[in-house]
Amino acid sequence: MGTVLTRIRLLPLVLAALLPAAGCSSLPQAVPADALPLRTYEDVVKEGMSPMFEVDDSLEGFNRGVYRFNYHFDEYLFRPVVRTYETIMPDYAEDRVSSAIDNIGEVGNLANNLLQLKFKAAGITVSRFVINSTVGVAGLWDPAGAWGLRRQPEDFGQTLGRYGVGNGSYLVLPVLGPSNVRDTTGLAVDSAAFNLVGPAAWVDNAAITTAYTGTSAVDRRHRIPFRYRQTGSPFEYELLRMLYTMKREDDVAN
Repeated sequence: MGTVLTRIRLLPLVLAALLPAAGCSSLPQAVPADALPLRTYEDVVKEGMSPMFEVDDSLEGFNRGVYRFNYHFDEYLFRPVVRTYETIMPDYAEDRVSSAIDNIGEVGNLANNLLQLKFKAAGITVSRFVINSTVGVAGLWDPAGAWGLRRQPEDFGQTLGRYGVGNGSYLVLPVLGPSNVRDTTGLAVDSAAFNLVGPAAWVDNAAITTAYTGTSAVDRRHRIPFRYRQTGSPFEYELLRMLYTMKREDDVAN
């Protein structure tokens, strides 16, 4: 629940594969931000050619339109906010914010580990939450990780997949980024649970909840080095579609 709440305000595409180097508050750009691919998709893929990757994308026309919208939103609105955050906040403070947000997310990890009958992972999650909430001072530090208790991230999309629910069509959500029918359903359930019975409901303070929502969104985007249109490839849409699908299959399997 908590883990997915942070994901839904971002572009969740390469969350596991592309984390920034530790201690860096900003990332150098490989190419100028306004650089476009040297060739367009239409220049390379002619009518009648087989798709690059076999992923169910029955809403491709809609998805490509949303993908273009997300590029402009990320480039001209969201990333400037994140860059301001990175400029103002020292690296050490950024790390404390990330740690505290991850600690809140353990509530969702616990619920979904229990739903998947992963009792060992659930026990580790409880231990992490207790240790980091106390010794780690409300999760600002992660002593549990230093002691060998690694995070056991799970969300309801993974829970559905664990019980045999298929991906469904690939889906690009406005602002939120790549998903599929199953994961979008899981996202809605996790978000509702977080707000109705999770930490947001425990606090029952709209100002605090809003502050957490905004901070977690900026923090999560800060941790993802992906930039639209910087692969220089006309196949970026297909590449990211494949990476997301492969990552989620791996998440469910593991």
